[in-house]
Amino acid sequence: MSVMNRLRPLLAGLILLACAARPASVPAGQAVSPEEAAAHLERALRAVATLQARFEQLHYSMAVSEPLRERGELFLQKPDRMRWVYKDPQDKVFLYKEGVLEMYLPEDKQLTRSLVSREALESDIFGIFLGTISFEEAYVIEDSPFPTEATRVRQIKLTPRTEGEFTHILLEIDERTWLLRRAIFLEWEGNKREFVFSQVRTGVRIPAGTFSLKVPPDTEIIDDTGHADRGGR
Repeated sequence: MSVMNRLRPLLAGLILLACAARPASVPAGQAVSPEEAAAHLERALRAVATLQARFEQLHYSMAVSEPLRERGELFLQKPDRMRWVYKDPQDKVFLYKEGVLEMYLPEDKQLTRSLVSREALESDIFGIFLGTISFEEAYVIEDSPFPTEATRVRQIKLTPRTEGEFTHILLEIDERTWLLRRAIFLEWEGNKREFVFSQVRTGVRIPAGTFSLKVPPDTEIIDDTGHADRGGR
């Protein structure tokens, strides 16, 4: 018997062992379930300590044909701090910190300060980024493809289990990082808000003073009770 003939049974056995030890591969093109995609996003966002990103925000209204486009930069620091800096077409700042939302409009010389309820926080973009909600508990999660130019993304639809401001939310998730790329909030009246995120970086050093607002002395300050005064902060 030749050496090759003697080795053939051994080689066959080794091949069988290798096949048995190798985990079954996922068929090409098979995506994770919508529930799994939402869970991946939830875990990714909860693992984030700091985040910085560019964003584009679009406001679609039933009353006008073209959406209002706004652009700016987002800063996030867990557990409860966010700053949205708008630069185009109008300068403005939204600062959320410890349950209080401040909106500063430099052109109008006005700062509005209001309390944000947990319910309002959890149902909006703030709650998604801050990781305050459980998608599985708060929403019915489904597949819902919608037009996109992005690749390697997962798109899902969230329908609130309890009726609220939005009929549903569409999310586009980056499959490489499982972080949010797009979020579309659809209102009962037919209006919708869309957020598109780019240049997303996590674990970044947030500059000191990012989560405080310093405004000129002649700024009008309106608090959540409707009281107005003049001053800086």
